[in-house]
Amino acid sequence: MESQKEHRKLFILYCSLAGFISAWAISGLLVIVDVISGAPAGTFFAVIGISLGFSDPVTAQYVGFVLHVITGMAAGNVFGQVSLFWSKLAPYDAKAGLVKGMIVGIALWAVLFVPLATLGIQPRLDSYAFTAPNQYVYNIADHFQGLYSIIIGGSFVFHLIYGMLAGFISGRMAEIGIFVKVRNNLVVKP
Repeated sequence: MESQKEHRKLFILYCSLAGFISAWAISGLLVIVDVISGAPAGTFFAVIGISLGFSDPVTAQYVGFVLHVITGMAAGNVFGQVSLFWSKLAPYDAKAGLVKGMIVGIALWAVLFVPLATLGIQPRLDSYAFTAPNQYVYNIADHFQGLYSIIIGGSFVFHLIYGMLAGFISGRMAEIGIFVKVRNNLVVKP
C-alpha cells in the first residue's frame, strides 16, 4: 500500500506513543496483581525504587512508576527506529503489529528485564533481607523471598501483553495515518 510507505517515517512516533500507552496499561495490571497477591498497591514500582536506593515508600513508588513508563515509551521508540531499518519488523497494520509486537515484548523481556532482575534487583532485595534501612524495605524484601522464578515467568507474560498492545496500537495508528492529513490525494504532514 502506498500509504504504508509514506507513513513509515512516522513509525518512531507511532511506536513511542504506543509504548507509552502500553506501559500505562501494564502498570495498571501490575497494581491489580499487587492487590490480588496481598501486597500493598504499588509494590512492584516500590521494588524498582528500592533497588535504586530509595528507602522512602512514596518516593520509591513514584520513582519506580516513572521509570517503568519511561522505559515502556523508550522501548516503543526503539521498536519504531528498528522498524525503519528492518522493514520486516514494521507494524504496517494492527494485525501485523500484534505479532511483531510480541517479538518486541519477548526481546524486551530477554534483553532488559531478565538481566536487570537477575543481576540488579533480586540481589539488592536479597541483601535487604538482612540489612534493610527500614521496616518498609524489609517487608518488601521479605515478601519477594523465594519468588524469583514466579516473577521471571510472570514478567514474560506481562512483556508479551505489553508487546501485543504496543504493536497493535502502533499498527493501528499506521493503518489510519493518525498523524498524516490527506487532501486531494496529497499527503501533507502536519
